[in-house]
Amino acid sequence: MKRKLLVTGSNGLIGSAVVERFSEDGWEVAGIDNNMRAEFFGPAGDTRWNQSRLVRSHPRFRHVEADIRDRQKVLEVVRDLRPSAIVHAAAQPSHDLAASRPFDDFDVNAGGTLNLIEAARLACPESPFVHLSTNKVYGDAPNELLLIETGTRYDYADPGFANGIPESMRIDRSKHSLFGASKASADLMVQEYGRYFGMPTACLRGGCLTGPNHSGVELHGFLSYLVMCNIEARTYRVYGYKGKQVRDNIHSDDVVDFIARFVESPRAAEVYNIGGGRSNSISILEAFGLAESVTGMPMSWEYTDENRSGDHICYISDTTKAKAHYPGWEVTRDLKGVFVEIAEAWARKERKNFSREGGQDTLFSTKTAGP
Repeated sequence: MKRKLLVTGSNGLIGSAVVERFSEDGWEVAGIDNNMRAEFFGPAGDTRWNQSRLVRSHPRFRHVEADIRDRQKVLEVVRDLRPSAIVHAAAQPSHDLAASRPFDDFDVNAGGTLNLIEAARLACPESPFVHLSTNKVYGDAPNELLLIETGTRYDYADPGFANGIPESMRIDRSKHSLFGASKASADLMVQEYGRYFGMPTACLRGGCLTGPNHSGVELHGFLSYLVMCNIEARTYRVYGYKGKQVRDNIHSDDVVDFIARFVESPRAAEVYNIGGGRSNSISILEAFGLAESVTGMPMSWEYTDENRSGDHICYISDTTKAKAHYPGWEVTRDLKGVFVEIAEAWARKERKNFSREGGQDTLFSTKTAGP
């Protein structure tokens, strides 16, 4: 019997990695996407290139042009396919954009999630449902932790948080940004379908999810955008906290490996913090240094003292629960390797542009020595 997967946001970073992994594992994969990232972020956010790549490379993959806000269309797709599993990776992902487009943000993040999980309840309630949530559901509650400041980063003063932020961190009574609030709404709804209806659901509260297929822009895609600025000699803007704010980063393939393990052995109404953990944590200042060591190019940046509202000062994902529930799952990609992959991906895009314009390819080699 053929196993069928439905993935939303299939043109995006995580969605496309899901398509590749499950297609290679023998699943028939249908992907919903309407390239709304380009509408949100302009040409730099366009993901049609990734869609074309997937269609070319994976004969088991079928693209479905649909908007997850279209309730009837979503229901029809799910009823027709009756997937063996669903991975929901579509979202409006930007804090700043949510503030200027609150209805679009909520309709995509909260409304679209409800459309999809209700369609799943009606058509295939036994199928595992994985929702790509976010660490922003905690709002700025992590900022209440006592921190220490070093020369290049902030860190937790309490040794009880040495492994990072656990799932027990509260998600209310904090400032989230409108994006964080819409994603918290979706997160709670997916949990509720798991508890109320007994459906196998998981919310993956991601840290910084990254990889070479990210269409990074200033409003979303921290490492991808930072490396692109370095390669193209653009000026990167740092918002507050002296550039010492910390994020943990996880490669898209490691996220998808966890998803595959959950699909094979699902649980009901679970939440997991998914990130690179302490070993893959880095501040913006430290990221500048690593980018320079990989590309051999100097980083141009400027500083504004005003931080983004609700932004985390230090966020490291505690993945203890994820590893306990799914022994064998580990973060396999280290930070330097991730930087090299992203740099090589941006270099390939630049070379294609040079070739079209008849220019000379004088880009750096990403084999430059580093720490």
